[in-house]
Amino acid sequence: MPDAQTHRAKTLITDAAHSYRIRIKDPGAHLFEVRVTVKNPDPGGQIFAMPAWIPGSYMIRDYAKHVVAARAEADGRDVALRKLDKSRWQAAKTSRELTLILEIFAHDESVRGAHLDANHAFFNGTCVFPAVVGQEDLACDVNIAAPEPPFGKRWRVATSLRRTTAGDYEFGGYAASDYAELIDHPVEAGQLSIGEFDVGGIPHAIAIRGKTRVDMARLCRDLQKLCEHQLSFLGAPSDLDRYLFLLNAPGTGYGGLEHRWSSSLICSRDNLPARGDEGVSEEYRTFLGLVSHEYFHLWNIKRMKPAAFTPYDLSKETHTGLLWVFEGITSYYDDLALVRSGLITVESYLELLGQTVTRVLRGGGRRRQSVEESSFDAWTKFYQPDANASNAVVSYYAKGALIALCLDLKLRNETDGRISLDDVVKEAWSRWGETGDGMPEDGFEQLCIEVAATDLEDFFNATVRGTGELPLESLLQSHGVDYCLRLSTGAKDKGGKPSSDGNLPTVWLGANLGDRAGKPAFLAVHNGGPAELAGVSPGDELVALDGLRMDIAGCEARTRRYRPNDVSEITVFRGDELISMRMKWAEAPTDTCYLLLDDEVEDAVKSRRGDWLGQ
Repeated sequence: MPDAQTHRAKTLITDAAHSYRIRIKDPGAHLFEVRVTVKNPDPGGQIFAMPAWIPGSYMIRDYAKHVVAARAEADGRDVALRKLDKSRWQAAKTSRELTLILEIFAHDESVRGAHLDANHAFFNGTCVFPAVVGQEDLACDVNIAAPEPPFGKRWRVATSLRRTTAGDYEFGGYAASDYAELIDHPVEAGQLSIGEFDVGGIPHAIAIRGKTRVDMARLCRDLQKLCEHQLSFLGAPSDLDRYLFLLNAPGTGYGGLEHRWSSSLICSRDNLPARGDEGVSEEYRTFLGLVSHEYFHLWNIKRMKPAAFTPYDLSKETHTGLLWVFEGITSYYDDLALVRSGLITVESYLELLGQTVTRVLRGGGRRRQSVEESSFDAWTKFYQPDANASNAVVSYYAKGALIALCLDLKLRNETDGRISLDDVVKEAWSRWGETGDGMPEDGFEQLCIEVAATDLEDFFNATVRGTGELPLESLLQSHGVDYCLRLSTGAKDKGGKPSSDGNLPTVWLGANLGDRAGKPAFLAVHNGGPAELAGVSPGDELVALDGLRMDIAGCEARTRRYRPNDVSEITVFRGDELISMRMKWAEAPTDTCYLLLDDEVEDAVKSRRGDWLGQ
């Protein structure tokens, strides 16, 4: 098998300017101890700083809040340490080698955090490693210490950090060329299931935490196929000499975070293929889409990024209107890569695309906020949604993916198939990815115009800066795909398929209900819908409809009995007050999309569709 932890540097870095050591201090209390030793501290008083956010997740998280104790020493003697602000400490002046010692609480199981207990240890560098201010560009050694018995039996370490003294999947010495690289390698330690595979001569691996019955051989074959396709699309980055998928597979959960040589993933264990499984289930397709998304970020955001992120300033918000490019285009290519690589069928891909359209159509925020605004305001709106988010915020992931689809199909139409979004992305990678130069705010749009040699200004004004509907129907029809809309069958209806239910509701509440302590509550109330017009507020607990007690399932069944303009009495608890309101039912929106192949089209259209889908 290939050595999935073969690294660029195989010899110990002996001239590192400083070193980091992390050890498990107390699993029961979820405490890491981190020691940072600086050979040549700032003679004016060395400053250390914890990041306020992690690249790829655009929200201030203030990782310093998890530091429960901090002190400094030199030659075994205490050195005064003063806290400057929420994230920075300054040591007293010293000419001796200086060590900062931190105790850090780790109980965040997300891909953005750090988590420690008796069963495993996981951390992102942003959560545990402070920067040595003024020396961020210098190399450092990293020691990941083995836990003291009885903890850590049969534990292995999975990380894309470059090994120095550590063996394969072992505790010990690692190295990073600078601070930016140091915090770009998440670490998982525990009883891990590990699979290895080779992609174009580059060792890849997946390390899984959780009790699974995964068919590792099949999983590695499918991941290899997917990664081969993506590497053939844009070519391997010059510094890509290994890659690691870190997967936490609990009973429920979903999420991912990209890194330059790895990605952190959370997905339900039931989404993984078991021995004997055939085909690609909806659950496994979900997992493959997550993997595809994070792997595509190898190029799109981890190496090619906005100028505003070059370099990152992790002390404060960094605004850009380009997240729709880096997340939306990635969200377009993640599922497209599944069909182009042959992992799923065209019909399965169109189902996924229909579900994305449905998610966007069901959000009123698309009429209020553009994807450029959504990108810029990610820090305070998209990542911190409130009760009005569905009315005010649009996803630069989902709508960004649909804009990418429209742009791709439009370019193919207007250039008779000579130019596609593929060509633009490849040129963007050559211009801003391989060079390391940041993409200007207008860079992507201008590049599209340049590569296609066509006027796209109106298109970008309408789709990226506008809030109107996207030209999906006409563009899909020009590629032999019928765009269809229908009524929703209920809360579990994600779209993507025709309805098999002949008794669809003709009215709607204009609200999303969810479970709160076993009782139905209004999670979101849509602008202009029956619930809002009646006076319902987000957070209200639904008690009765027309004098009959309600639950979530019962509400959906009851809805089918009403017709537009019927009037009902709706009773809610708002806090501890019982309130009754009169509500006039309105016609249900036709907001559920599914897409169908049209085989009654000309050969030229079929050929254009085949070029698009890689069939």
